[in-house]
Amino acid sequence: MAPRFLSRLFSSRWEELCALAEALLSERGEASGVARACELLDAYTAATPEVKLQFLKLLAERFGADSGQIKQAIARYQADPGPELARELHEAAEPRLQELLRRLNLAPGGTSVLVRMREDLMQRIPGHPELKRIDADFQHLFVSWFNRGFLVLRRIDWSTPASILEKIIRYEAVHEINGWTELRSRLDPPDRKCFAFFHPTLVDDPLIFVEVALTRGLPDAIAPLLDGARMPIEPKRATTAVFYSISNCQPGLQGVSFGNFLIKQVVEELRREQPHLKTFVTLSPVPGFRQWLAREAGTCLSDQEQQDLKVLDQPDWYRSADAAAALQPVLTKAVATYLVVAKHSSGKPHDPVARFHLNNGARLERVNWLGDVSPKGLREAAGFMVNYLYDLDEIEENHEEFAHNRAVASSRQVRNLLRSRTFAAAKA
Repeated sequence: MAPRFLSRLFSSRWEELCALAEALLSERGEASGVARACELLDAYTAATPEVKLQFLKLLAERFGADSGQIKQAIARYQADPGPELARELHEAAEPRLQELLRRLNLAPGGTSVLVRMREDLMQRIPGHPELKRIDADFQHLFVSWFNRGFLVLRRIDWSTPASILEKIIRYEAVHEINGWTELRSRLDPPDRKCFAFFHPTLVDDPLIFVEVALTRGLPDAIAPLLDGARMPIEPKRATTAVFYSISNCQPGLQGVSFGNFLIKQVVEELRREQPHLKTFVTLSPVPGFRQWLAREAGTCLSDQEQQDLKVLDQPDWYRSADAAAALQPVLTKAVATYLVVAKHSSGKPHDPVARFHLNNGARLERVNWLGDVSPKGLREAAGFMVNYLYDLDEIEENHEEFAHNRAVASSRQVRNLLRSRTFAAAKA
């Protein structure tokens, strides 16, 4: 337990932040309000993690809607329903935090600090669920502030400023980039492209980026795509654009979806540059498969098959021809079940990558055995990767079916895997 004088010191700091917030809401002049917003954001940025936590808790406690005002507005509206009183009710029901965030956003660099503030908030929610109520306020405003109409798609290549390229290395979340040489091998060859979305208030800080490989046909493994010594192909000979890495750069914008917009714009850009491209697919990881299989193996595998799975704990099991031959049919059917049949309590697939692409209108096209034999790929997905196909004639229909009916669009090849063996539909 902290000494009492330290407790008082910390308390005064987060109370000071709260007092600044109250003062900002009471400001009437724009210039003085911006100055106050800058003061609060600077103080928050410099605060310790403990002070930030206590400040966020105070926001949850003190900056909600005024229940008394809501009751009065309801009574007035019920007595005389009309547009004016409906607007009054709407204003009374809005949490004070939303207006506070709007005023903070007026400060230079305010948007960036607020995105980081929400990142702090989201990290704290598991241990402090009471903070979830204000996360909804952040998300509500961010959906408007990061409206797709404000976003700008930019090509990332070797001539892009180093400050942005460094962030591409740092933010890469799917296939780690080990330094500038590896980055150049992903950006510089003529059959490699990268695109990113930027927001006007975060000029040199990408929101999300996608790395693209131009190939002849659907790839079934990641290593050949990332091989720095490979021989590039001429773009005009390529038939397929492969989205092999999509990375969200801003954890504080989780829940603000612009992935569908990004992919569609990238496809349109590629078609303008390379009109001969016919196919647009991903080569995607299956990050939750091993964890799901460990939990659900008893419901979908025989005793012998469960025994065979123990070899997966050996780091180089895939190098054994006998082990691979025994496991391939079992695991291939299991991963198809995981992606298509097994559902979370929400009705959506367990796998986060599957949810992302299916919600964006893609079709689960192919399951690739030993597509990623890196330590991470083996640990998370038993080496599997999958292709999601973006058929421009089907994207909207697939999206609607997934959004409304939780239907997983899949190819005949994937459906045949499911027919060849009966698996239980495991529920969370």
